[in-house]
Amino acid sequence: MGRFSFFSEIVTGLLERTPFGAPEGTDQTLDALCHALLSGRGEISGKRVAQDILSRYKGLDAGERLAFFRLMAQGMDVDTKAVIRAAEAYGKAPTGASYAGLADAAEPPRQEFLRRLNQAPGATLELVRMRLDLLGVLHDHPELAPLDLDFIHLFRSWFNRGFLVLRRIDWHTPANILEKIIAYEAVHAINDWSDLQRRLLPEDRRCFAFFHPAMLEEPLIFVEVALCKGIPGSVQSLLAETRTPLPLAQADTAVFYSISNCQEGLRGISFGNSLIKQVVEELRQELPHLDSFVTLSPIPGLMRHLASQEGEAPRAIARAAKAGDRKRLEAMGPQIRLAAADYLVNAKRGAAPLDPVARFHLGNGALIHRVHAGADISDNGIRQSAGAMVSYLYDLARVEANHEGFATANRVVISKEIKTLLQTGAAQGKQT
Repeated sequence: MGRFSFFSEIVTGLLERTPFGAPEGTDQTLDALCHALLSGRGEISGKRVAQDILSRYKGLDAGERLAFFRLMAQGMDVDTKAVIRAAEAYGKAPTGASYAGLADAAEPPRQEFLRRLNQAPGATLELVRMRLDLLGVLHDHPELAPLDLDFIHLFRSWFNRGFLVLRRIDWHTPANILEKIIAYEAVHAINDWSDLQRRLLPEDRRCFAFFHPAMLEEPLIFVEVALCKGIPGSVQSLLAETRTPLPLAQADTAVFYSISNCQEGLRGISFGNSLIKQVVEELRQELPHLDSFVTLSPIPGLMRHLASQEGEAPRAIARAAKAGDRKRLEAMGPQIRLAAADYLVNAKRGAAPLDPVARFHLGNGALIHRVHAGADISDNGIRQSAGAMVSYLYDLARVEANHEGFATANRVVISKEIKTLLQTGAAQGKQT
């Protein structure tokens, strides 16, 4: 598949847009350009002004960017008195006109400003990068939080699932996209092109990504899938250089072993839920004999949790992991499995699971199916979870019910295997 055919599938029915670049020069200040964009009405002139603003923004230093953010946060804020008046008018007479007045008053001008900036060719990616800059200063400047909420509000509309396009990534995908897959892989690092080839070329491997028509050469999120016979207990076995590819006819399980968000500027905009569900449908259509869809997921908060616990078992696991003692950790496999299961099911942040990956998959409707000791013996795997990983099962008959139970009551669904493991551990604890 050539570069043109790859992208033409994404942009079918859309007009080509001119790449983002520097516009004709102007002597106006950046503040004056912002005012002109917000107050202007002409679409053509608006595009030129928006392009000029974005070009100027790219050349600002850190202090100037902070001033630009303050201009939007403070100089383009809502008029609270106007909001109160509009709310009172709507309360007295809830008509279409009074509701329109309330909606108009309640929307800060900066939202319209950002929408008008997005008129410029290539502006969507520039605004995603702008928000990444904002996130970098937000901790030290919490007064900018309302501006960030406006970015999130707009991005949730612009990156609505209806605008996203799913594409398979394979060895024939354009090289510039493959380079970004290597760079954006966040779970199991892709070391070189040979490593990438092992993940894309064999018939028992798949990779899928979401794209947006306004960011044609930038994947938003991607998932790597291994087609297996049964549920693997080690990521090293999935990624081994010497492994023999499995004939597709023998595969009965699709394993999602890596999900990577690519655009940090879109933090807080959820794509993973839709991605997994659509990939499941794609795989079911291609390979209807697959009967299990599971993950092989990291447990990133396990060691931090165990380090805070009392008792000899968690301390011993923590000591062995800190020392990188793989032989000792292998011998402690049963204790690690129990500690990981207890953490995933019982450790909480408020009423929700403490582990972020658990919250993600349980929120998608998966259940905690199996814990694997010694599943990731890389330095990072030992450091974050003593080598343990977990399989979340997407039982298609129960996904919606599981999702509703988690969304409404933080209900954590577990397999009989996990339930037995926890019961056995509790019984052993009482005996000691």
